[in-house]
Amino acid sequence: MSSAPALSRREFARWIWRQLTSMRTALLLLLLLALVAIPGSLVPQLSVDARAVEAYRMAHPGLAPWFDRLGVFHTYTSVWFSAVYLLLMTSLVGCFVPRSLDYVRALRARPPKAPKNFDRLAAFDRFDVDGDAPVDVMAIIERAQRELGRARVDVVERDGVVELSAESGQLREFGNLLFHVAVVGVLIGVAVGALFGYRGSAIVTEGDDFSNVLTQYDDFASGALFAPESLPPFALHLDAVDARFQLTGPQRGAPRYFAARGTWSTGTSGGHEKPFKIRVNHPLKVGRTSVFLIGQGYAPVFKVTDAHGTVVFEDAVPFLPADGTYTSSGVVKVPDARPQGLGFQGFFLPTAISTGKHEAPVSAFPAAANPFVGLFVFRGDLGMNGGRPQSVFVLDKSRMKQIKLGDGTPFRVSLTPRQIADLPGGDEIQFVGLRQYARLQISSTPLAAVPLGAIWLGVLGLVISLSVRPRRTWVRAKRSSADGRSRTVVEIAALDRVRSGSGLTDHVRRLARAIKGEEDE
Repeated sequence: MSSAPALSRREFARWIWRQLTSMRTALLLLLLLALVAIPGSLVPQLSVDARAVEAYRMAHPGLAPWFDRLGVFHTYTSVWFSAVYLLLMTSLVGCFVPRSLDYVRALRARPPKAPKNFDRLAAFDRFDVDGDAPVDVMAIIERAQRELGRARVDVVERDGVVELSAESGQLREFGNLLFHVAVVGVLIGVAVGALFGYRGSAIVTEGDDFSNVLTQYDDFASGALFAPESLPPFALHLDAVDARFQLTGPQRGAPRYFAARGTWSTGTSGGHEKPFKIRVNHPLKVGRTSVFLIGQGYAPVFKVTDAHGTVVFEDAVPFLPADGTYTSSGVVKVPDARPQGLGFQGFFLPTAISTGKHEAPVSAFPAAANPFVGLFVFRGDLGMNGGRPQSVFVLDKSRMKQIKLGDGTPFRVSLTPRQIADLPGGDEIQFVGLRQYARLQISSTPLAAVPLGAIWLGVLGLVISLSVRPRRTWVRAKRSSADGRSRTVVEIAALDRVRSGSGLTDHVRRLARAIKGEEDE
């Protein structure tokens, strides 16, 4: 037996294209896209929270290098996710474009001709309209046409037989096409937003300013086609952060209200400042850029004085909350201390309570009812003069030495507001006061309305495709003189183009009653 001839390159490429643009392949790619997106939901993403990624790397030192190689920390811009994304978009476009052309041709075409044998179809009826008195055959067809309503109708008359062919439910295919177009619209909108958009975060303390330039961001991520010079010029001043927590009940300490208040201005407003109030899910809008409030915390104000009475540091230092009671950690860096730099690493408790004589205090409530700071002290080179950027939340202790007491235990400073503690060597540190800070997310996503609108169109298309039933109906009317008796014989048949339950037989019966001139039961 001879084997089939090998496909040429053109034939093989055509076969590949047909496989890619089939509905089965599109569904498989859609499922695959959902599967490859799972790591982006389970593993912290650099574009969302760079600090969470660093914490994950420290907690999983063996797994993190593999995730870096595979691009798991930036799942949605990885090569493998992008490949599935582009294949899905190509498959959908290649699927609905030919179907759209076929749909247009079908709308312009005449309904299918009536089959020869009606009794072979799923629903069929045959009856006489009159007895001896003749009935106009065209009048019968007109009755059927009125009953069929908006269906596309074609009437053919030959050899004394009039046949009506009707087709309804073309909106079903329109709904299917609309759903496919909507999916492509979502993919295009998300892709454009990912390529041209940006997202960054910054911690702004009460009384401080933020300008929308790259150097002001704590972390920043953007699309491959984003241009830094396209950042909109605006600045804001944070006056206050409002935070309220549940005071009583089983949910005591649960957050109830967060807001950041201040003023903002743009480079085109001539310096005119306008007030703002950012709440959760109520961002500040500056053109296409949105400023969200995504977090809040405390920034103790410290003043460090050297042995000569010179103030070498005085500023608010943000501490990052680690739990629901806002037990926070942070570091204080004093590079101007002499003869060596000073570094402090410790914790902040907004509402400190003592748990025992020899136990460290803990925070009992997230609001600042009894602020307390505990700091360990380090002296040496902070590594801030090498030109490499450092995180404000990490203290590089590789070239520093921890100050200890005579018995070898670490020296710790415990401070409440306005309290001063002496340090070995004559320096002193004061807990001057307490401010709050807002963690802001500044982001811009071009064409953000496109995916939302496409989703609504997709839902509409899905509803149409599920509710509309494509149906073909045929009516044949002819005069008959069998048995020496003149009569008008009418045959009706109908066929649903999709698998359905009941309804087809009732449709034929209603049409028959309309032709006979009977009222619906």
